[in-house]
Amino acid sequence: MTSPSDKRASGNPAKQAQIDLTVKQQREQKRQEKLAEYQKQMARRKRGKLVWWVVGSVASVAVIGLVVASFVFAPAPAPSYEAGNSTGQEIGGVQTFENRSDHVQGTVTYEQNPPAGGPHNPYWLNCGVYTEPQVNENAVHSMEHGAIWVTYDPARVDEAGIDALKAVMPSSYVILSPYSDMDTAVAVSGWNHQLKVDDPADPRIKDFFTEFWRSQNVPEPNASCSGAVDGPGKA
Repeated sequence: MTSPSDKRASGNPAKQAQIDLTVKQQREQKRQEKLAEYQKQMARRKRGKLVWWVVGSVASVAVIGLVVASFVFAPAPAPSYEAGNSTGQEIGGVQTFENRSDHVQGTVTYEQNPPAGGPHNPYWLNCGVYTEPQVNENAVHSMEHGAIWVTYDPARVDEAGIDALKAVMPSSYVILSPYSDMDTAVAVSGWNHQLKVDDPADPRIKDFFTEFWRSQNVPEPNASCSGAVDGPGKA
């Protein structure tokens, strides 16, 4: 019985050389085929890594973009004022009054328009932003607790003006609401103090907050400005 190697052997040296060359060529061809397949696999891996790198980079850029956008387009934080920070600063245009602070039922005729103190309802108005006019007697009670009531004439103050008012308002102990039939565009009222201006961006409004927000000179300092009455149109 002959082996495969015997079949390839030849007694003719020239013939044998041809056989040996054919075997080498076959081996080289297989080696080249393996090499080509290996190179294809490596190319696929590189392409896969590149795709994932691109995807990862794009995702990272997107995340960074979202983070940056969250800072760029986030609303500005509410201004911070110190409670009871009254220093006796003279603010041009601020009027000072002497008002009673007793609790009453029913409608009160106030000496100031809008009111800056006086008899008021036993229940205060919860502080916040309102899109509709509020009951005087409830809002006055909030001022008794140290809140500032910012009122504006909706016929003279547009959305940009309202935004300007919001920009100087703290996050608590403040009420913003429309108020018709005022003699100025804006009135900023604290207990027994009031500033009236025609420009919602008037810098004295911020000065008023600095001086009178949560004043310790009100009848009931540090009392709550929540947990009572929500007026109509609360935002």
